[in-house]
Amino acid sequence: MKWLTASLLTIAAVLAGLLLFRSLSPAPLGGDDLGTPKPLPALSLISERGQPTRLNAADGRLRLVFYGFVRCPDVCPATLTSLKTTYDKLTPQVRQRVQVQFITVDPEHDTPAVVRRYLAGFNPSFSGLTGKAETIDEAARQMFVTNVRPMPTRDHSSHQDTPPTAGSGADNAQQAGASAREAARLHGDQVSVVDGQGRFVRVYGNSDVLAGVLDQDLPQLVRRYAD
Repeated sequence: MKWLTASLLTIAAVLAGLLLFRSLSPAPLGGDDLGTPKPLPALSLISERGQPTRLNAADGRLRLVFYGFVRCPDVCPATLTSLKTTYDKLTPQVRQRVQVQFITVDPEHDTPAVVRRYLAGFNPSFSGLTGKAETIDEAARQMFVTNVRPMPTRDHSSHQDTPPTAGSGADNAQQAGASAREAARLHGDQVSVVDGQGRFVRVYGNSDVLAGVLDQDLPQLVRRYAD
């Protein structure tokens, strides 16, 4: 009987150890892991403060990178609002190790000043990048982000050689048409995770961001990828 009691106690101890191990083990991360970290290239860009920087610039902080544009009517503000909510919930200590970064896919319109004003509406600490269109295109390609400009259109029913009078209905319609075409721009809606060494490591789809998966994972992402 003694050996049976000892065996049962041993089994109980093993099971207790397994339960403790499971409770202490971090939950699996969401999103998509790239497997092998992808070093980002040193593409020359401009910050929202008008300062030259590079796509692979790193200061030890975890970067949450989102490509979008200021005139985007829906996806961009929804994603940035979600990122603001996630960022604001972090403790001050963790917040110091995270950088939310917006990269415009519409650099012709989104100058550093425009990007700075736009981001200030979400959180003044968010950073932004702009630059030459071909550089932005390459940055997006490197991070597997779709970036398709709307097809140019012309109204062949009107006299193109006669510019509309400022403030006229034709002028307003033309501006509205231009805004609608910009709103039709196709771009990736994912949030990319870049580690503290400037390497692209993970991607969260827009649905994961809006559903709170990134929010839940962020403390663990900081422990794993920052510094």
